[in-house]
Amino acid sequence: QVQLVESGGGLVQAGGSLRVSCTASGRTMDLYTMGWFRQAPGKEREFVAAIRRIGIVTYYADSVKGRFTISRDNIKNAVYLQMDSLTPEDTAVYYCAASSLRAVVTPRTYDYWGQGTQVTVSS
Repeated sequence: QVQLVESGGGLVQAGGSLRVSCTASGRTMDLYTMGWFRQAPGKEREFVAAIRRIGIVTYYADSVKGRFTISRDNIKNAVYLQMDSLTPEDTAVYYCAASSLRAVVTPRTYDYWGQGTQVTVSS
């Protein structure tokens, strides 16, 4: 079992930056690919970014490529999402998740989920 807890969400103006964090407890996080997803009101949960176990290979949704950066610290059992040049369209609850499978984009391939942290971008 892995427990994931997100933090760092909040309110930011358009064009600003925010970093959300996710810490893991239970099994060591370096066994898993870690992903970030988001869900806006009335919309399905969507893939944002993912990072493989060692932290070299990363993946991004086209909508955040060049603006968001995912990273991980396996010693601290933490994964981060640095979000720059935020727009109101980035407003959502952001979730981190852990996967033992190869696929990274589909939510159902992830084994463990955090409770989410709200990110609100004002115009």
